[in-house]
Amino acid sequence: MGSAPVQARLWGRNARTWSTEMEPQMGPLYDATMDALAPLTGLRLLDAGCGAGLALRKAADRGAAVAGLDATPALLEVAAGRVPDADLRVGDIDALPYQDRAFDVVTAFNAIQYAVDPAQAVSELARICRPGGRVAIGIWGDPECCETEALFARLRSLAPPPPGTPAPLACSAPGIVEELLEKAGLRVVDGGETSCPFVFRDLDHAWTAHTSAGPPQKVIDMAGPDATRAVLDTVLEADRKPDGALRQDNVFRYVIASKP
Repeated sequence: MGSAPVQARLWGRNARTWSTEMEPQMGPLYDATMDALAPLTGLRLLDAGCGAGLALRKAADRGAAVAGLDATPALLEVAAGRVPDADLRVGDIDALPYQDRAFDVVTAFNAIQYAVDPAQAVSELARICRPGGRVAIGIWGDPECCETEALFARLRSLAPPPPGTPAPLACSAPGIVEELLEKAGLRVVDGGETSCPFVFRDLDHAWTAHTSAGPPQKVIDMAGPDATRAVLDTVLEADRKPDGALRQDNVFRYVIASKP
């Protein structure tokens, strides 16, 4: 069994909050990737792990005919409102429910690291991409360049996950994504980095936003909301900028590969 049932339970609890408070902060990564893939007019594009559909909306605005797959029905409900004409399906990135060579472009943003087997997930992305098409993976950048990793590290210390448990930055070390794409028979042709700062009005806003994501929800299940909130407040206060802003500076990156 893939990771979809577990991820759907965690990410489905606050899907609309995620779509308004956290997903938009990923917008620079989506824009940079879609711009690198341009032109998209008339191309069939699947976003695997599409979440609430913001990346799909950006692809459709650039002329793509879009489809999306996600483990979480509640997120897909939001995506359906954003991209009414999209073909949206519930499924697992480890076993995509599409025929071989079905799409011109396949994207996956912050998705492969939550698969039980990321190599299998990337192999699936490659399988459904047509020859001459492209696969683009967006992911957290080098952990040393991501202030939010300090929060994830403290949460892991609070509620240690079993070995092999999917984690937000599990595939972020330099070279991992490139190696997975090459093992799937693809050729890396492009890539880049972009800044995605997470900005919050106050600590309550940070709590609401961060806990709309799956990983903090898992910690809440294990350690309770009070202990989780105490960790988040401590880390966010440490990240508070000299001007008083609550901001975590992060770098995200994308890697684009072509299919021979």
